[in-house]
Amino acid sequence: MNAALPRFLKSAYRKDPIISILITMGVVDAVIGGFDDSWSLFAVGLGTAGITLAWKLWRMQQRRPILEEEPVVQHYLPPRSSSSTLPILTVAKKKPPH
Repeated sequence: MNAALPRFLKSAYRKDPIISILITMGVVDAVIGGFDDSWSLFAVGLGTAGITLAWKLWRMQQRRPILEEEPVVQHYLPPRSSSSTLPILTVAKKKPPH
């Protein structure tokens, strides 16, 4: 089996799981109906897969391309502190006793 097919199927199932399940159901019904000479099951399977594919194509056409915007920079700290600054500590130099 080609290595690209499982990767494609995984990405398809992650993006649109409902559409992928409906297409799989339709194809399986069509295969079972075709081998079992049950033309009604074959027609239902093809109809399910076809309607689902048409729905997916319609949804893809409805999506409009999103214009690329400038990335938003998130600052975790404000530019200035809201509290007042602390005083600078000075060490009083004491002369040691002699």
